[in-house]
Amino acid sequence: MISRVNIFTVVIVLSLTLLNYTNALYEDQIKKFDWKVQNIGAIRQGQLELNSISPRLLVSTYENVVAALEPQTGNILWRQVLENPPRGSLKLMQVGIASVNINEADSTAAASTNSKHGFDMLTVQGHAPALIRGWNVASGNLDWEWSLMPHQTDHAESSIWFYKNGLLYHVIPFWHSHIEVTPYFATTGRPTETTGKITAGWISAGNCALSGVYYTCLDGNQLIGFDLTANQPQILRKVLSDTPRDKLRAVEGISGAYAIGKKLISIHEDTVVCNNYESNSFLLGKFHKRRVLAQAEVVNNVLQIRGHYLDSCEAVPEMAINMDYPDYYGTPELKTFACVSQSKGCWYILGTDDESILAVNKGKLRWERQESLANIVASEFIDLPLADAEGTLENEMKGNTGDIASAFLRRVSTQAIQIKSLFLHVIGLGQPPTDTQKAGLVRDSFGLHKMLVVLTRSGKVFGIDNISGKHHWQLYLPEAQNFVNHEPMRLMVQRTSKHFPLQPLCTVVAKEKLTGNGILFRFNPINGRPAEGGLLKLNYKIKQLTLLAESEKDSIKGLLLLDAQNNVAVYPQYVQEMAHGMYLFTADKSSAILEGFFVQYVDGVLNCLPIWNVRLGGHNGDHQLVAVAAKNPLEHVHSQGRVLGDRSVLYKYLNPNLVAVITQANDPIHKYLLNVYLVDVVSGLIVFSMTHRRARVPVHIVHSENWLALSYYNDKVRRTEITTVELYEGKTQANSTVWSSLNAPPMPMVERQAYIIPTMVETMRETITERGITNKHVLIGTASGAIIEMPWALLDPRRPISSNTQGREEGAIPYIPELPLPTENIINYNQTIVRLSNIFTAPSGLESTCLVLATGLDMFVTRVAPSKTFDLLKEDFDYILIAVVLLALTSGSLVVKHLASRKLLKQAWK
Repeated sequence: MISRVNIFTVVIVLSLTLLNYTNALYEDQIKKFDWKVQNIGAIRQGQLELNSISPRLLVSTYENVVAALEPQTGNILWRQVLENPPRGSLKLMQVGIASVNINEADSTAAASTNSKHGFDMLTVQGHAPALIRGWNVASGNLDWEWSLMPHQTDHAESSIWFYKNGLLYHVIPFWHSHIEVTPYFATTGRPTETTGKITAGWISAGNCALSGVYYTCLDGNQLIGFDLTANQPQILRKVLSDTPRDKLRAVEGISGAYAIGKKLISIHEDTVVCNNYESNSFLLGKFHKRRVLAQAEVVNNVLQIRGHYLDSCEAVPEMAINMDYPDYYGTPELKTFACVSQSKGCWYILGTDDESILAVNKGKLRWERQESLANIVASEFIDLPLADAEGTLENEMKGNTGDIASAFLRRVSTQAIQIKSLFLHVIGLGQPPTDTQKAGLVRDSFGLHKMLVVLTRSGKVFGIDNISGKHHWQLYLPEAQNFVNHEPMRLMVQRTSKHFPLQPLCTVVAKEKLTGNGILFRFNPINGRPAEGGLLKLNYKIKQLTLLAESEKDSIKGLLLLDAQNNVAVYPQYVQEMAHGMYLFTADKSSAILEGFFVQYVDGVLNCLPIWNVRLGGHNGDHQLVAVAAKNPLEHVHSQGRVLGDRSVLYKYLNPNLVAVITQANDPIHKYLLNVYLVDVVSGLIVFSMTHRRARVPVHIVHSENWLALSYYNDKVRRTEITTVELYEGKTQANSTVWSSLNAPPMPMVERQAYIIPTMVETMRETITERGITNKHVLIGTASGAIIEMPWALLDPRRPISSNTQGREEGAIPYIPELPLPTENIINYNQTIVRLSNIFTAPSGLESTCLVLATGLDMFVTRVAPSKTFDLLKEDFDYILIAVVLLALTSGSLVVKHLASRKLLKQAWK
């Protein structure tokens, strides 16, 4: 009976406590504070159908997505997101294109829609096993599928597929040896004959391409290829005039035609190509039932699309297009086109280097899709600039006031200038508004309206309004790419918008594609214009980077760079004195070695001295570093301690130099080992460590204040768990003002606990606010595309096993292993984010509100209030009622005051 009562008490306490942490969304608030963008990724293949009853653009993308778009607007009609690589890697997409059949006897195009071959669209994905699926192009539904497990699974990753006359051919190249070809019936998967082997010792990875039925390789200054469908394939050779430097590219639609650089070459004599035309992009199609070859080229920022008949090489004037082409798209490539009539012109669909999809018709850009947003690697919320009047006032307040008289005269002169400006504006002679003011990019009272600057994998940078989702500007850095070991490019804020009249400054730090050296691109995040010289190419490789403290001269934060030879540099150089006394650390993923450095500025020269190193690779060096997590530099800690049940204070271990390091290794007994280290990167001291046995990746970390949350996969019980750790100094605090890692307090007290979360975790991030007063919540992104707002009270490692007086006094919830996932805590409600990969958070002007950006294949922006909006009136606040009450109270007080005075007067006369 006692146990039942205790369990009932725990359930009641937990239910009542959760009521305080429940955040729900009303129906009328849907899409009021959030917005979402659906993406499909960079286009791989496309087929434009304009002659059907329902015009559509069918595409497959490099993000393993097949979709149908509306040709007139580019909106998504339907989208099918395939499995993650390698199972979902697209190998082939074939759609019904009867109008583009080049040669009925030698066609590799798919059958027409609803044909006797049994499919509208066919896709091949994966390699071991390979999945072949048939799709309904009208609805996007899956009609049928079959799978194939190849015998040579180690070579199947480089396999290729092509379709011809109802048969699907599976080609597996064995480099420098031979090729195996197996034909299957496309809809059933039944092989038609045995596997054929073709001896080809000259094939090598990266030098071969499939064009129609011809498999051709570039060997020195000659092309060598053969027909894969022939019963007795004959080797075809073609000698080139010189050895090309460019790779071999197949021309879509022409069997046996290739492009090397800008030249068009045919491996087979019967394949007629026009060698007089040069372009970066060729594509075959039809115009007035004749075969035409279209080409696209950018000359002096003008997109030139031309077409010529394939049989006579005569130009087709009706297909010619000249259109202004901005630099921020990169080099275009034709993916598909269709010509309906001369009055409507031809529709051209192009994919660009920046991963955009463009639709061009009659010399105009009809629509565009910014698909690079499907791969966001960095993001920052930038404060908008002040209005002119507010900026002038703030600039005045920043100035040296001196005495009262000078301050009064400055105030009078400022107001006189404002009155003059207002008068000129009324009569129409005032200064015109700036571009940012016209676009509504002015800071609001609560700091909720910001410029969302995002950096994508392709080197594209966007300036997006976080309220409306409008793209205000865009930049493209064609020479930029991610660093080694898949480390993403960095987006650094060197100066914010709070320093009027100075302009804000952001810097993109990346690796140059050709040389591997570092590059810096400085720009204004409000208007996207280059600043401080724009692009700067470095002559060394970047190993580590960090921001310095804010300078007094122009409020800029210097960028400190460490190169591969452990030399340091600062940009801009005039703030390099501030680098003196800085500490840096590096982490090598392969060897799991951490190194610490000390930066000195002596006699005008910066030096970097190695001071410590920590080897976490184990005795055999088999431990690999899988994750490193530091604290958010924008974080403010409001409370330095935790009040206990006896009213004493347990002080937090607030080490700003503490970094969490996770390593993983295989173990003969426990199968997997996951090691967690908390390292002080100034002194190199390992403050705390723990080991999880039978635990493995995926691992995600949240590191904030004095706590750490770690999610991992428990291989023993096959579930995802979250372990939380809290560090405390004790009931006495060593130093409440300045922290020093060189004179640190004793080892901290450690509280830890493990929880079960009934879902797969994809990413985690903590909420952050302006002053750190608001409660901390952990945003957990799941594999289903939901973002769960988990209060720290549920993850608290100090949750007592049973309900007791001390726990109730502290406000701790009794411990239950399973974490609840109520639907009310899903901040994106029914807006599923496909392939959720990262969550970015930023503070707003309101202490209660945190701005959130979730990225993956889709993009979602919202705001959360972990402690409710305690500093903001509710939307349904009754202003009329409060005004009436205040008016009544004021009137009543005046009447009572008058009556009281009369009463006192009468009493005085008595």
